[in-house]
Amino acid sequence: MKSKTNKGLKIICLNRKASFNYFFNEILEAGIVLKGSEVKSIRKGKVNISDSYAIDKDGEIVLINSHISSYKESSYNDHHPTNDRKLLLNKREVNKLIGKINREGFTIVPTKMYFKRGKVKVEIAVAKGKKQYDKRQVKKQRDWNREKSRYFRKTS
Repeated sequence: MKSKTNKGLKIICLNRKASFNYFFNEILEAGIVLKGSEVKSIRKGKVNISDSYAIDKDGEIVLINSHISSYKESSYNDHHPTNDRKLLLNKREVNKLIGKINREGFTIVPTKMYFKRGKVKVEIAVAKGKKQYDKRQVKKQRDWNREKSRYFRKTS
């Protein structure tokens, strides 16, 4: 029997803070425009997307504040670690995202970065920010689940 694992997918980094700070409305997959030294650095795992977000710039969706460390072996063609990076989406998807950002008050947050068939992909979420009481409720629920599992382990 064949296993149904996705062999072409290798996760590079996750944005675990995003699910705590935002309610996700929609999740999309986007390509990203990178230089060669950026791809080499990503293959080494030197990337951080925890504080990044995406905005509309001249009718394109651009990833801001993603940190890809400089590649040491790169010579004159090196990149700046926090450059703005264009996301590759269909025109219909771009227009839909721009409408949600402008009219409905959503924001675009990257949730994970991964390799899919040798290409770097970014999973982005259309999200709305959580209030402080929502975050407290999540922490309370997490603590309760932890205590509940401890209790059941002791009794079993």
